[in-house]
Parts: sequence; C-alpha cells; structure tokens
Amino acid sequence: MIAEGTKAPGFTLKDHLGREISLDSLTGKHHVMLLFYPLDFTPT
Repeated sequence: MIAEGTKAPGFTLKDHLGREISLDSLTGKHHVMLLFYPLDFTPT
C-alpha cells in the first residue's frame, strides 16, 4: 500500500478506447484519479 501523499510509481494502462496512457504523460498537465471498477455482478 502506498501512503497518502507519496508520489505514485510510473505505470501505463489502457483507456476506454484501448489507447495506452502513461501516468508520466499526464503528470503536471491534468489531475489524475485512478479507479478500479470490478465488473457488474461479480463477487468482488
């Protein structure tokens, strides 16, 4: 777990259109919020 206020490590994920987006490409340009949404009707 990362403590509050700690800089997030670099990572790359796909957006809703399948394009790769890296955290480094957004840093300093946008506010970033990362959400993990389990699929509907899953036991998670």
